[in-house]
Amino acid sequence: MKHFSQIFILFTAIVFLSSCSENKKQNVKESDYTIAAFYWPAYHYEPRSEFLFPEKTGEWEIIRNAVPKEERHQQPKVPLWGYLDEANPKDMDLKISTALEYGVNTFIFDWYWFEKAPFLESCINDGFLKANNDRMNFYLMWANHDATTYWDVNNPRVDSVYWDGEVDREQFDIIVDRVISNYFKEPSYFKIDGEPVFCIYELNTLINGLGGPEKTKEALDYFRQKTVEAGFPGLHLQSILWEALPSTIEGVPGDPIKSQDDVLSYFGFKSLTNYCWAHLQNPDGDYEVWGDASTDMWGGFRDQFSMTYYPNITVSWDANPRFPFKAGYINNSTPQKFEKYLIKARNYVDENAIKPKIITINAWNEWSEGSYLEPDITWGYGYLEAVRNVFGSAN
Repeated sequence: MKHFSQIFILFTAIVFLSSCSENKKQNVKESDYTIAAFYWPAYHYEPRSEFLFPEKTGEWEIIRNAVPKEERHQQPKVPLWGYLDEANPKDMDLKISTALEYGVNTFIFDWYWFEKAPFLESCINDGFLKANNDRMNFYLMWANHDATTYWDVNNPRVDSVYWDGEVDREQFDIIVDRVISNYFKEPSYFKIDGEPVFCIYELNTLINGLGGPEKTKEALDYFRQKTVEAGFPGLHLQSILWEALPSTIEGVPGDPIKSQDDVLSYFGFKSLTNYCWAHLQNPDGDYEVWGDASTDMWGGFRDQFSMTYYPNITVSWDANPRFPFKAGYINNSTPQKFEKYLIKARNYVDENAIKPKIITINAWNEWSEGSYLEPDITWGYGYLEAVRNVFGSAN
């Protein structure tokens, strides 16, 4: 009888361990999702923007000094971790470790090139790459928009330009060499089918700077060629879907370009996503009204485009720290409501058999636009916990 009892205990232990193993397998399966958060690298000292942020801490300056514009307006936003220096590997290590713990496994860095030189690059070079040790994937979104007084809270005008986002072909070729050498060759650079992913924010601006659609196509073909010569099977171009993506282009011999899909196909883009819901619906009012209207557009994107559309989820929106006047903003965002849209995105990816399973989030740290996963004193780790509830840990 004692022998039987020991056998029974052993059998029960085996069943329990098997169950644990199965649960672990399910968690591994969940981590097949690429949860890619946009990263705004403006929270470190950038010499070129010292005239905007003389305290030498980047946009933390305006976050600290933000004030409510009306009753019940939740400003300032206060980071739970304090005002970290993202160009410091120690501070960046906290971001990477926390992101992975809560299921965010990829950063999409906003990347800039103004006046023949990179801008805000220290976050990636000095912070992320020195801290990462290939733990977390990343890729670049070339934020090739103009730098306007939108970044200057003391300037009531938002239509004058500090730096032009357009580049000519000479500068484009320099950018190609820099991106391939400094980033594509990093083992942690995100790739689809072996092809490095490179996202472009404003296609209109690229076309204008390069001198028209034909010259832009030549430049992008050159980018592909140089990527292949560097040892990759190709280049995966990704577009940001919003009004800066033209629906028609003129001067293309023999090609009737009459839709955004035609435009992307002509240039050889392979996928698209959104940067934030503010590009889809006016960011003013209730979070769920805004979120429902934005995510209900996904089916149309799927049907409209021949390339893969990856859904985007946005945490919230409030860019008032950047303005001396009151701008529209989103209210009533909570981690629980955010989680509802994460589930909707997961279901969209699964039901449409999207491969790889990429979901983009705005954003890891858009503090100046009120859309961030990083913990604050109001919700703590609530938004990150929502990600982990739906997708599990990336560790």
